[in-house]
Amino acid sequence: MSGTTIDTTVTEPILATVSAWDANDADAFAEVYAPDATVVLTGGTFLRGREEIRRYMAAGFAGPLRGTRGTDEQESVRRVGDCAIVVSRSGYALPGEESVAPERVRRATWTLSRHDEGWLIESYHNCAI
Repeated sequence: MSGTTIDTTVTEPILATVSAWDANDADAFAEVYAPDATVVLTGGTFLRGREEIRRYMAAGFAGPLRGTRGTDEQESVRRVGDCAIVVSRSGYALPGEESVAPERVRRATWTLSRHDEGWLIESYHNCAI
C-alpha cells in the first residue's frame, strides 16, 4: 500500500522477544506478553499466562535452548483497531550455527493489543513450515 506507514511500536514486543531469547532471559521474554496471554507451539504445547510462559522459557534456556539465538522476520503487519496481527518466519539457531536449520523454521502468528504501557503480545502460535 503506497503511502501507508506501519506503526513500528506495534512490533517492538516481538523484537524484544528476540533480544531476550539471545540473552537467554526468560523474565525479559515473558514481560512483553499480556498477563493472560496464550502460546501454542508446534507439537501441541499450550501455555496460559505470562508466568507459565516465563517458567517454560526459563526451563528451555537452562536446558536445550541454552546459548541459542532467536530469529523473527516479519512478513505481514495488520492493524485492526487497537490490535495488530503479525505473521512472521521465526526460529532459533543453535550455538555455532550461522542460520536457522530448516527443521527449526516456523511460521508464526502474533496477536498484539495496545495497553497503557504500550503494545503487548496477547497470543502467539507457530507451526512448522
